[in-house]
Amino acid sequence: MPPAAPLADADPAENRPVEGPGSIARLAPRAVALLIDWALCSVIAMGLLGYRWGGSGAEGFKPLAVFAVENLLLVSTLGMTLGHRVMGMQVQRVSDGAAPGLLAGAVRTVLLCLAIPAVVTDSSGRGLHDKLAGTVIVRSR
Repeated sequence: MPPAAPLADADPAENRPVEGPGSIARLAPRAVALLIDWALCSVIAMGLLGYRWGGSGAEGFKPLAVFAVENLLLVSTLGMTLGHRVMGMQVQRVSDGAAPGLLAGAVRTVLLCLAIPAVVTDSSGRGLHDKLAGTVIVRSR
């Protein structure tokens, strides 16, 4: 008897290994990567934009602006930020495993900067920002 065909509404990102390279990245390494990226973006905002640690009002958005540019440029083209690289992860298009590209990278970046879509996850740990952008963050090693 031939194997059953996958369901038409099944999420293709869930058809991945459970462990090792290609598996969906877990929450803890993703959080560490985010902290690394945020720290680097804060330092860059201090040097280039005159950001003061703990600044209030519009001042507090300077690291977020740098973070958005970092994510848009690096994830769209390379499939990873510096924090992702350190933690052994990469962002891929679900459809073909390539780097997201500019449109998917922009959608993912905007939603990530809004924060809420990134903390809303499915049973496999994939964030709403990734689902809406058609991407998945996977372990690269």
